[in-house]
Amino acid sequence: MNLEGKILGNRYEIIEKIGNGGMATVYKAVDNVLKRNVAVKILREEFTTDEEFIKRFEAEAQSAARLIHPNIVSIYDVGSEGNLYYIVMELIQGKTLKEIIVEEGGPLPWKWSVNVAIQIASALEMAHKNNIIHRDIKPHNIMITEDGVAKVTDFGIAKAVSNSTITAFGTTIGSVHYFSPEHARGGYTDAKSDLYSLGVVMYEMVTGKVPFDADTPVSVALKHLQEQPVEPIKLNPNIPVSINKIIMKALQKDPNLRYQTATEMLVDLRKALKNPNGDFVEQLEYDPTAKTQKIDTAMYNSLQGDSSENQSDERSEKSGKKDGKFKSFIKRHKVLSSIVGLILLFAISLGVTLAVLNVTNPAEALLPNVVGISKDEAKQQIESANLVYEESGDGEYSADVPEGYVISQDPKYIENYHVKEGSKVTVVISKGKEKTTVPNVEGKSQDEAVKMLEDAKLKADIVQETSQTVKEGYVISQETDPDTEASVDDTVVIHVSTGTGIKQVTVSNVVGQTEDAAKQALQNLGLKVNTEYDEDASKDNGVVLKQSASSGTVVDEGTTITITVNRVAESKDVTLTIDVKKITGGYETSTSTGNNTTGGTTTSEPKTVNIAISNQSNPGTNLWTASGQDKNNTVTATVTGKGQMTLIVTLTDSAGGNWTRQVSVNFNSDTTKSVS
Repeated sequence: MNLEGKILGNRYEIIEKIGNGGMATVYKAVDNVLKRNVAVKILREEFTTDEEFIKRFEAEAQSAARLIHPNIVSIYDVGSEGNLYYIVMELIQGKTLKEIIVEEGGPLPWKWSVNVAIQIASALEMAHKNNIIHRDIKPHNIMITEDGVAKVTDFGIAKAVSNSTITAFGTTIGSVHYFSPEHARGGYTDAKSDLYSLGVVMYEMVTGKVPFDADTPVSVALKHLQEQPVEPIKLNPNIPVSINKIIMKALQKDPNLRYQTATEMLVDLRKALKNPNGDFVEQLEYDPTAKTQKIDTAMYNSLQGDSSENQSDERSEKSGKKDGKFKSFIKRHKVLSSIVGLILLFAISLGVTLAVLNVTNPAEALLPNVVGISKDEAKQQIESANLVYEESGDGEYSADVPEGYVISQDPKYIENYHVKEGSKVTVVISKGKEKTTVPNVEGKSQDEAVKMLEDAKLKADIVQETSQTVKEGYVISQETDPDTEASVDDTVVIHVSTGTGIKQVTVSNVVGQTEDAAKQALQNLGLKVNTEYDEDASKDNGVVLKQSASSGTVVDEGTTITITVNRVAESKDVTLTIDVKKITGGYETSTSTGNNTTGGTTTSEPKTVNIAISNQSNPGTNLWTASGQDKNNTVTATVTGKGQMTLIVTLTDSAGGNWTRQVSVNFNSDTTKSVS
């Protein structure tokens, strides 16, 4: 279905298709109201009759629209028109992470990869806090802008934990190479499943390969369930130890052994940039052989009885053996035993002394600077310094510091400032921007609407447009839904009527008409016409091949409609003037007496040439030929052709001489050409 030129919602004009997905097709479009380029995702035609898919599509928009984050593609609008269901979102100029991996053909720089992973994890942190699970984290769904910013896209398969409608679909969605084990077996997926997929993405970035691959999706899924991945550091020894540990922790098959939150993973990723070879990643071992067994009461009692007797005997036997060996050793090494005893006595005495000193003179700790970092990371740094972490009240609102991050600390950070171990460090945590409720201003006068928004601590951005139903100076619509939550100082775009000053017209169908007839028909409607030309040999010359706005489209009077007119090139003649003497060098005029008594010279060099002219794109066919042309002359040739052609002029003589010239000829505009 060709949607180019179609206008959705009387606002979004489709320009071109830019991608395909499993559920939808993505188009580049222009928002004619806000005058900006956007991406429009349209549900594939085969799903438009399936109510379940339509519900999922709408749920995607509702879930994703709640996510406002610099590393998440923004959702602007959602709507439907006929059997077209669409979502309008931010248009990203850049490449997918998958495209970058393929282009590089191998591992990406580990620092760059970690920075990308931090951005993805930050996006997931935001989504998870809003109870949204992506469920399809893969390089194909990560856009990298021209400025190097990573943006997570395609929440079309996101699972809103709080939304039973989406959960009910229960289908295995996503790409099998990036599945978590629980996802592969159709089990419950949560935030830890997204972190597993992020681990796979990191693995692919630093090695150039996915951890599991096979000929079939089923085989890949089984590997996720049953096999352990090759450590990435074995494939790329250049990556730091900490990065290897982070990836392997994210790829644990048991969700309980992975990172439990995106925040937790972010802490380690940021540490890795500062201390690449540090030993800070808490890594638990996964035992694929461990199984939970059910034991009946009789077996349990039997085991208990055996255990009590056998263990007692075993302990006695071992104790006896150990005691005997120890006594024997003492008897054989009396001097050594005495020295060891003195060392132990000294160690005990030193330990007691140090304990007393610690009580009377407690150790000091270097006060960390935790302002501007997340509260989880702040807590970890404070407690790692043997200090006590404490939050001040419920936190404070901040327009500058993101929610969950530290605004200030007490004591204030001073470089190289030490405090007593066990001292309390009190932090103020940001609650993000202060929240407010968006009022309903539709139908209000412009002044009244602006005041209502200001009273709600919001700003108004006024867009004026014509309306056939709303009188001048009154609000037609607002882009932020009323009664929804917004941050203080956010901007709400309101559309205010300028009255009915601009007439709207319906575009007629002019395809197949002559250029003049089409122009007249559109101009009669009050539209402007721009003409472009194309060539289609199967259509009549001079007829309209296509129009920018399809028939039936409603547009403002004065809108420019572009028509494409068929222009088939006609055959024309061009005269070539060939300077044979200049090309071949000609020949010397001479006389011959036979015995050369008059002082003249004789020559046997060829005095004539054969000339052939051909089309470079079709060298086997000559357009013009002539034989026996005098080398000292200039020859004219008339060649017939159409459009732009490159001609090859070849001259040959009987002695094997060969001269070639290339000349470009535009048969539409040229009448003569010189060849020399």
